[in-house]
Amino acid sequence: MVTPPQAPRWENWARTAAATPAALARPADVDELARTVADAAALGRRVRAVGAGHSFTAAAVTDGVQLSLDAIDAIERVERRPDGTALVTVGAGIRLAALNGALAALGLGLRNLGDIDKQSIAGAISTGTHGTGVRLGGLATQVVGVRVVTATGEVVETSAAQRPDLFELARLGLGAAGVLAAVTLEVVPAFLLDAREEPWPLDEVLERLDGPDGLVEGNDHFEFYWFPHTRRALTKRNNRATEGPGLSPVRAWVDDELLSNGVFELTNRLTTVLPAATRRINAVAARSLSARRYVAPAPRVFASPRRVRFREMEYAVPRAALPDVLEQVDRWVDASGERISFPVEVRFAAADDLWLSTAHGRETAYVAVHQYWRQPYLRYFSAVEQIMARVGGRPHWGKLHWLGAERLAEIYPRFTDAQRVRAQADPDGVFDNPYLERVFGPRS
Repeated sequence: MVTPPQAPRWENWARTAAATPAALARPADVDELARTVADAAALGRRVRAVGAGHSFTAAAVTDGVQLSLDAIDAIERVERRPDGTALVTVGAGIRLAALNGALAALGLGLRNLGDIDKQSIAGAISTGTHGTGVRLGGLATQVVGVRVVTATGEVVETSAAQRPDLFELARLGLGAAGVLAAVTLEVVPAFLLDAREEPWPLDEVLERLDGPDGLVEGNDHFEFYWFPHTRRALTKRNNRATEGPGLSPVRAWVDDELLSNGVFELTNRLTTVLPAATRRINAVAARSLSARRYVAPAPRVFASPRRVRFREMEYAVPRAALPDVLEQVDRWVDASGERISFPVEVRFAAADDLWLSTAHGRETAYVAVHQYWRQPYLRYFSAVEQIMARVGGRPHWGKLHWLGAERLAEIYPRFTDAQRVRAQADPDGVFDNPYLERVFGPRS
């Protein structure tokens, strides 16, 4: 039995969670991963896998063995189908940016993605990462098989036909069922997106959301960013395309690096020391937004560089409740005296049947609130969480929230099934940590 070396102090990207694990393991392959888990369990140590640290919660925190899956990142198998789709099995440690590149080289791509690509595929699906598109589900809905290392070190292949209950918790369950070693994804032929970004009055956005030709149904992918203290929004409409003009490198650098990161960092630092200036700065920023349109490969449109550090809470609400939710958030912000420099992000997703999906059983709107990392967020996020509770909102598993198992059981129809499978798969709590114990509840 080999004891992994002492681990350095670990901190997540948002600086909201930290740990000093007893040991750090970097297994080179699945066999070594299985031995590492089995050895840790035999020593009575807990085990947690960590990827890019982009979860805002303490999901990856451990005082036991911290596992890095970075070396388990190769594409293992590609099974092409006559319709152009394919099943691709890939090591669970691969980062989304690398996965997108590897798929593109094969002429393939994911149907939908979130707006950053730094996470590992294991972390992204385990926390319920999603993009936007009313006819599309989150990343985990594209998963058709998972290889998982259980608490005893056993390597198990799972799918809807093979150990289906374990599969459900493995593909979206915060690592409660075990450590993901490989993921099989259903992918599609690579495609281009026609990206159209325009500033709109918020009231017009809300008026035109619904209907067959509305902003949501009328686009493959639609989202918008509303600037608190204003009635302005930036809309993003992305639709499949076969050709079109690209974005010049200069314009891309100015928009995505200089303005969205460099200038935005400076304005957030300014509002940190001069909170009273926030309303005016937001108004100027919202008014200064310019429209742009370009065609590019889908991964380049979906993902944007995010270099300004922030904290985030996101709730999934029934789509019909969205206008009222935004109105209540707006009223609270105005009445509270809080100054919010980050926009509120709104996205959409189809209903699905994954046990712990935030879109389980209902067409969903996602409302994400952010705050610059140097500014206080607790009062703002707590107030928004109370607003979400009134409409049965479900928190994103990888973003800040304060719900526990009792409330989660009320809003997830299959929550008790997830608890049952967790207890069966990991009876001794090898994969536990305080966050999992809070959201799944204490073991009986």
